[in-house]
Amino acid sequence: MSKVSMTVNGKAVSGDVKGNTLLVEFLREDLRLTGTHVGCDTSQCGACTIHVNGKSAKACTMFAAEADGADITTVEGMANADGSLSVIQQAFQDHHGLQCGFCTPGMVMTAAALLKENPKPTEAEVRHYLEGNICRCTGYHNIVKAIMAASGQDVGAIAAE
Repeated sequence: MSKVSMTVNGKAVSGDVKGNTLLVEFLREDLRLTGTHVGCDTSQCGACTIHVNGKSAKACTMFAAEADGADITTVEGMANADGSLSVIQQAFQDHHGLQCGFCTPGMVMTAAALLKENPKPTEAEVRHYLEGNICRCTGYHNIVKAIMAASGQDVGAIAAE
């Protein structure tokens, strides 16, 4: 067992972890932050996407000990300070960018990383950026539309599917 300390969603946290404890396990089981989902355990689906020191990362591919001293943001940390939905979360709701909701936390975290890097992406750029995230319910159309709307772009011309 080793002691890990990190900042998660702006709060200092610590805990004892085994050397093989994945960060996604620490977040879900020890910290009870269950918005970070486990979908595939192989880094293919993106359901576990979080931000580590401001960069997008898949929490199923990182040991908790590797995050010692890091600044972590999960989907629970995306809401505004007053608890209202962030611009990205609201866009997902407004543009029906979710169905079952399983992939949504990872999609929101990926969208936030994209918009930080590229504040006004094209539809093709959004689709390319989402390649590491799998949604089994949608055709990604409304997810793309939501991300573009969150960037402040007019999505009225994008046809519904």
